[in-house]
Amino acid sequence: MNTLYKIKLKKNDTVIVLSGKYKGKTGKVLSTFTKTNQVLVEGINIAKKHSKPTKALPQGGIVDLLKPIGVSKVALYDSVTKKASKISYKVNKDGSKVRVYAKSGKEIK
Repeated sequence: MNTLYKIKLKKNDTVIVLSGKYKGKTGKVLSTFTKTNQVLVEGINIAKKHSKPTKALPQGGIVDLLKPIGVSKVALYDSVTKKASKISYKVNKDGSKVRVYAKSGKEIK
């Protein structure tokens, strides 16, 4: 199954978590995964991994890893209204398409 999902979130967007262990926390999108419909968010969904000693890490130990989170569990964070907002699109007079917050109608930078 090679379904590619259309993810409206982009790298460096600030998102808020809507459900789960990290509900209410915000972070920046580090990358998107269109095949699995997930995003990697800074500081969200951290897992601990036990690593064996290697030449790079001779002591071994426990390493913190960032794991992807489902796109449906996050929403774009509007810093003006301090709430989550959906993304809509608007076409300017010159024909360029821009992303805007669905609630406030302001352009996403």
